[in-house]
Amino acid sequence: MCTLEKRGDLFLLTLTGDTKKDQEHRLSPQLISSIRCALAEVKSQAVNGSALITLAQGRFFSNGFDLRHAQAVGVKSGSSQAAVAELLRMVDLFKGVVADLLSLPMPTIAAVNGHAAAAGLILAMSHDYVMMTSSRGVMYMSELDIGMTLPDYFTALIRAKVGSAGARRELVLLAAKVGAARAVEMGIVDSAHSSVEEVVDAALRMAEELGKRRWRGEAYAEIRKSLYPEVCGLLGLKDVTVVPSKL
Repeated sequence: MCTLEKRGDLFLLTLTGDTKKDQEHRLSPQLISSIRCALAEVKSQAVNGSALITLAQGRFFSNGFDLRHAQAVGVKSGSSQAAVAELLRMVDLFKGVVADLLSLPMPTIAAVNGHAAAAGLILAMSHDYVMMTSSRGVMYMSELDIGMTLPDYFTALIRAKVGSAGARRELVLLAAKVGAARAVEMGIVDSAHSSVEEVVDAALRMAEELGKRRWRGEAYAEIRKSLYPEVCGLLGLKDVTVVPSKL
């Protein structure tokens, strides 16, 4: 599922798995719940100067929703409609992860170690900064290839985070498998690094530098939310006014 490590004021959330299948980090209801529990713990321990890094074990950052889980539900019930309903339930559950990240009272960094596909790419893009290894892995919105429409909050986040219409077209209407260098050019990734170790080191350095600013977490979260009003509206996140504590 996932683990949470605290190093001073920094939090490291790691997607874990004991088997090759588990290390695809497909977003099942169980993994979604595990991530949300970890993020709730992060929020409860946040102080001015905190920062979050999300990373993953293995060759994948996350390979999207767990479609095999949805298919298994359908087989068990003897109904393809049950599989569809379970997929849509995961889409709805995952809104909570995106909402948690967009409202977290600290800077967030995704250290992408490998493939980030579909909802896995949205997971990465829900962070403030995205760093990626150039040695393996692609960014890939696979919905067109599998014949599925994009959830509305996916589309809103892509519009907010990917500034160029051409880059958005390449990502979602060509279903391009985007390597790290091209992802930097498209504005999806902030920096590319030659190995997983270098990605993690760069993320730690950035988190430490951001932490030194000692920003008030509540103000950081509300300013972040104000940058993405469409997706925050779809996620049900409300604006909260924050004023200086010393007036």
